[in-house]
Amino acid sequence: MPRIPRDQSFDSTLALLFDPYGFVSKRCRRYGADLFQARLLLRPTICMSGPEAAELFYRRDLFVRRGATPGRIQKTLFGRGGVQGLDGDAHRHRKQMFMSLMTPERIDNLKELTAGSWSVYAQSWAAKDRVVLYDEVQQLLTRVVCTWTGVPLPEPEARRRTSELTALFDYAGSVGPRHWWSRLSRKRSERWIEDVVEGVRAGRLDPPEDSAARVIATWRDLDGEPLSPRIAAVELLNILRPTVAVSVFITFAAHALHRFPACRQMLQTEDGSVEHFVQEVRRFYPFFPAVMARARRNFEWNGYRFPRGRRVMLDLYGTNRDPRAWDAPEEFRPERFQRWDGSPFNFIPQGGGDHDLNHRCPGEWITIELMKVSCEFLANSMDYDMPDQDLEIDTRRVPAMPKSRFVMSNVRLRSES
Repeated sequence: MPRIPRDQSFDSTLALLFDPYGFVSKRCRRYGADLFQARLLLRPTICMSGPEAAELFYRRDLFVRRGATPGRIQKTLFGRGGVQGLDGDAHRHRKQMFMSLMTPERIDNLKELTAGSWSVYAQSWAAKDRVVLYDEVQQLLTRVVCTWTGVPLPEPEARRRTSELTALFDYAGSVGPRHWWSRLSRKRSERWIEDVVEGVRAGRLDPPEDSAARVIATWRDLDGEPLSPRIAAVELLNILRPTVAVSVFITFAAHALHRFPACRQMLQTEDGSVEHFVQEVRRFYPFFPAVMARARRNFEWNGYRFPRGRRVMLDLYGTNRDPRAWDAPEEFRPERFQRWDGSPFNFIPQGGGDHDLNHRCPGEWITIELMKVSCEFLANSMDYDMPDQDLEIDTRRVPAMPKSRFVMSNVRLRSES
């Protein structure tokens, strides 16, 4: 039986922090295998990359989530008690709550709200000398998602709530003061949404019947009991936070339109091309580096032994760029998605929602539709200039981002040109 290759460092946590997107795939190439073992935060962890490893990772008979995610991520990005930490029937039942919110009518409503907000924001940008797109889109999406979910957002609170929601994903993987700001933002955000949940239950707030605020506040788990106010707040934030996080992908899309000008013309002239463009942005650009689980039991795979309880980390970024699955993976080619076979194991930019063949994250529908609306507006409805700036992608932060956060100047609506 072959032994799983071991990273040479006593503990590889610092190496992971310095290269979060390349840490796993580079070492897999070094060791000539799809997996290796390293100590992360002094805990043995099997790191894997590639479509075959992904197919293994999402087998729910072999892996569980509980206890796998590092505490610092649980206390910032996900929150404690949410769907990401559940397994089995409990996970599927909670996931159904989210799926009930993703009807075509609800998604269409979200798209309409987003398109209208782009027009409003672009008009305001025309009066400014410079606009930092990443910051502006965070505010746009915060207002949109609060309206869509039925969460009240008084205008005087909008910037503060945007900042707190952004900190949940923008600083979750940081260390030092940024991490502590993310922890504080988690506590403040949960208190805010707990008040919303309790307001719905007490009748002080009356959101629409099909809104996320109403559905989550009244949802009953497998035991027939409503979610506690804190868990309900965590789950409602699991809609607010990732929707605002689409600002990362939208900024990447703007970066791609600037870096690959032919794509702008493609979006302007080719029907249906926006779908392929959006998917290639999600494949090509770094979003979240990896996801984690634990081995449910002892088992063997390709001759390698996985001990029960061992933490396993799947490399998302490297898998999305695996040359065995994609031709010229380091090149930006939207047309590749005309031929994509739909495999859920070679293209998993947002991780996954369930450890089975249907493991896609429910938020993918939201992400794709928000990106399509935004890309079409950027390509077809507005013009802007690009002042000198550093557009290199900073892959030492999670999520990665152009170092300038993408600055635009002289913004003008196409209809006013």
